[in-house]
Amino acid sequence: MNLSPDLYATPGDRLDAFLEHSLQPQGDWKEDAQDAWQRVERFFRDLCFRDQLVLDQEVKVLKVVKVRSRKSSDVIHMDVLLAFDALGSLCLNCKPAPQIYEDLVNSCSHPGEFSASFTVLQRDFVKMRPIKLKNLLRLVKFWYLKYVKPQYQKVALPPKYALELLTVYAWEMGTDQKENFNMDEGLAAVMTLLRDYEDICIYWTKYYDFQSETVRNFIKQRLKKSRPIILDPADPTNNLARGRRWDLMAKEAAYCLQQACCWTEDPSGRWHVQRARDVQATVKQTGKEDWTLSVDPYSPIRKMKAEIKIRNDICGYQRLSFQEPGGQRKLLSSQKTLAYYGIFSKVNIRVLETSLDEIQVFVKDSSGQSRPYAINPDDTILDLKEVIEEAGGPCVEDQTLKFQGRNLRNNHCLEDLEIKDCDTVLLFRRS
Repeated sequence: MNLSPDLYATPGDRLDAFLEHSLQPQGDWKEDAQDAWQRVERFFRDLCFRDQLVLDQEVKVLKVVKVRSRKSSDVIHMDVLLAFDALGSLCLNCKPAPQIYEDLVNSCSHPGEFSASFTVLQRDFVKMRPIKLKNLLRLVKFWYLKYVKPQYQKVALPPKYALELLTVYAWEMGTDQKENFNMDEGLAAVMTLLRDYEDICIYWTKYYDFQSETVRNFIKQRLKKSRPIILDPADPTNNLARGRRWDLMAKEAAYCLQQACCWTEDPSGRWHVQRARDVQATVKQTGKEDWTLSVDPYSPIRKMKAEIKIRNDICGYQRLSFQEPGGQRKLLSSQKTLAYYGIFSKVNIRVLETSLDEIQVFVKDSSGQSRPYAINPDDTILDLKEVIEEAGGPCVEDQTLKFQGRNLRNNHCLEDLEIKDCDTVLLFRRS
């Protein structure tokens, strides 16, 4: 890639011409790279590891995957990564079996340990994109190599693959995956994300998703880590944003946004790209039908409450709570955001309508699931048991309630037992 052209001096409406004349790979380079690749592949398949044994087993090269190569002067450089054949014979655009990712998260001792085994998915994730998006990717990488890398040669900067994923995400969110778009708007959207990197939380469900409980719980925990987060779409154990100097790249991105290449004729036409995807929240309330709404994880929860109030016709005081697998039920504060609680994926929100005199008590059963109940502090344990039964729980006679290790007697009131708002009471069924 020729790094001599001045991107910053190029007007935004001339970026397509800039790409065509300055950043397109030369034909002879393509031919040389293909020839080198074929020779490397033949070497690994026919000559490498010949008659070699490891643990009394013959070593074989099952497949050779080309990901990327680079050229300097007359030398073509190719990095060689050894990998397990974790995917087997997987056809293009097919989703790997969930067991592959269950084995991955159970076997991985440190993030990205087996990422090399998923390079074919990493390659195809970008390779199958529209031509114009690939041009935007080329433009962003040019910016990185010309304006960022030379300044910080001895610093652990974010990898180029992370930039590629960030660019793909900006395009998905900003254009709804349209094949035609304005290049200056795309570049400005990527630079804005880089400038505001501290809140980025991005993942995809193309190759793995939340269907498997093992993988779902693993991803949810990963999304609670400190941001920025860019999960490798092929390897959920690998956060490509972890431990890198994003602050240095953000500084240069902020400068880039002030240059001619990011000036747009109509600022209102700029891409709207959230720092994280909307969260699908399933709203549950006793006596009401479940429904789902999309929530920006960085939007105040009070906005979600306003929508729920109208939809569920709530007149009293509204209390929202959620519970992660294996965790305690938590109250959602109106002033906070879902991001504050580390919620960036599908979540069930439990709604409880209370009066000013009532408190909210969480009742957890033997399965670990808890539900909120509205109760007056002056009410007795028997009253609470009746509320639980009315909401579809066990009948009063079959309930045993415990709080802080003590069995709760029917005639004691909650206030005397020092059960306060958002405390958790344990529910056991009598056999």
